[in-house]
Amino acid sequence: MKTIEQIAQDRILVLDGAMGTMIQRLGLTEEDFHPKGMEDHKILLKGNNELLSLSRPEAIKRIHEQYLEAGADIVETNTFSATSIAQAEHECGHLVREMNLASARLAREACEAYTKKDPSKPRFVAGAIGPMNKTASLSPDVNDPGYRAVTFDQLVAAYKEQVEALLDGGVDLLLVETIFDTLNAKAAFYAIEEVFEQRGKRVPLMCSVTITDASGRTLSGQTIEAFLISMQHVPLFSMGLNCALGAAQMRPYLEVIAEQSPCRVSIYPNAGLPDQMGEYRETPDVTARLVGEFMANGWVNVVGGCCGTTPEHIAALAKEAAKHEPRRAQVHA
Repeated sequence: MKTIEQIAQDRILVLDGAMGTMIQRLGLTEEDFHPKGMEDHKILLKGNNELLSLSRPEAIKRIHEQYLEAGADIVETNTFSATSIAQAEHECGHLVREMNLASARLAREACEAYTKKDPSKPRFVAGAIGPMNKTASLSPDVNDPGYRAVTFDQLVAAYKEQVEALLDGGVDLLLVETIFDTLNAKAAFYAIEEVFEQRGKRVPLMCSVTITDASGRTLSGQTIEAFLISMQHVPLFSMGLNCALGAAQMRPYLEVIAEQSPCRVSIYPNAGLPDQMGEYRETPDVTARLVGEFMANGWVNVVGGCCGTTPEHIAALAKEAAKHEPRRAQVHA
């Protein structure tokens, strides 16, 4: 079977869409979020989506299958907030390893079934590593700008626990995504490198940053150019953008990455910007048309969807991706 690097030489790869959007569609109750033995947990757990890999695994697996059916080459594990730091507010830190293992295995099972159906189109699992709910660069206390709610070492330890479990669960890639604080991302890649060295084995790494508004900067204040320089030490499979913005708003920042990135380029935008009710209204056809322009310009290697996107969006993107050639790596003098 071809490696993902070999496949990426031949065509644009399709990533899945939003996990949270699909979970919201299920209309789950508080009880659905309580794994066995946690029926009387004193903190409300609804919305802690990572728990569903333990309490409602069939629902999570079905979401993966819907995205694979739509044409996704890569599905993300349901582990965006599956770290001890992010889970602390729910007092679920003791379940972190179990969450990541279960999530990786559910995605693995779905991918293997679809690869078996069509061996000419192998499917891959990306271990999703989110940004955490505490940042190393910013103070949560407006009266104490020097205060930090978390240290670099604490972030590394939490990411390391997640990475080990994801690898044990059988992921093919690791995706550090929705990056708004570069120091958090550096902690994630530092943890990953430590695990790789200890195991003597590597998997491809994907990196996806979030530009939060029209300032063109991350939440911690970096421009895209500065962020690219900050990540130069990491041997990446791909570098790209996701979340916060729709494809139309991402265009100028993607163009910078496509021009300057030494590795492959990814983009998985939201389904436009949310309306006053917080709903994403951009249709699959519009998303595919906008991202299709990026493909036609030769800017991207991996496309997918973030908040508000569904299997319908991914099907439209997959259809569009089949028409275009992947971006060729830039050679800089």
